[in-house]
Amino acid sequence: MKLYFNILKVIVCIGILSSSCAKKIVGETQQFKVGRKRTSELILVLDSLSKITPNTFYSKISTSYKDTNQEVSFKTSVRMIKDSAITAMITYAGIPLVNSIITKDSLQFTNKKDRCYVKTTMKILRQELGVDFDFKNLQELLLGQPLGYNSQQKYYQIHDPYSYIISSHRKREIKKMERKNFDDFILKYFFTNDTLGIKKIEIENNKDSTFIVVNYKKKKKIENFRVPDEVEISISTKKNNILILLNYEKIEVNQEQEIYFTIPENYEHCN
Repeated sequence: MKLYFNILKVIVCIGILSSSCAKKIVGETQQFKVGRKRTSELILVLDSLSKITPNTFYSKISTSYKDTNQEVSFKTSVRMIKDSAITAMITYAGIPLVNSIITKDSLQFTNKKDRCYVKTTMKILRQELGVDFDFKNLQELLLGQPLGYNSQQKYYQIHDPYSYIISSHRKREIKKMERKNFDDFILKYFFTNDTLGIKKIEIENNKDSTFIVVNYKKKKKIENFRVPDEVEISISTKKNNILILLNYEKIEVNQEQEIYFTIPENYEHCN
């Protein structure tokens, strides 16, 4: 059962150019200096991106999952209805293994191999990952939106010659938190060089040694929406180190989607 629950975490835990001529070489990666942008301009972009949500979304996602104990690849079919429900079907070698549904207040999935089911809430992820994810966060993650953005919160620009970065905390606050081991989450949004999208998100809590990086390596434009194409997610906690690679295929935006989930009567509760 452990394998299936870890796969489910992938679902739940389931993005580039105006620059100057100066260059910086890091290993084999070439970076270009970016011009100055006002903090207010970048926050307006965050606010706008957080509101651009299609009514429906569908994609087949080739998924690679690796942690300290195992490595597995599989296919995930994801359907989403805005602010309502997300379903995900995991198949391996063409065989359905796990079916799940996530709503604002519940998380359910069936294990077809063991003929059992689980009914719980998203709070279980706090126990497993040390991070509180809710339905909105998962929707943001799947669509490549600014994860955890709150229009009522104050944000700050971290000046970097090679990146546009907006953070939930000032630079000096971050250093203070690191010294005193404060229990608070630091969110950093890294913009594409044209500042039209998000290319990377970092989430860190120094106290419990949680560090999450969501790297939108590629995006594509479908029906006037910029949606993910290739995503790399790394999650480091005291319990585990997880690497997730997502390759989106056959994406549908704002097309009619049917959300269907049922638990067969002969299924028992998973142990």
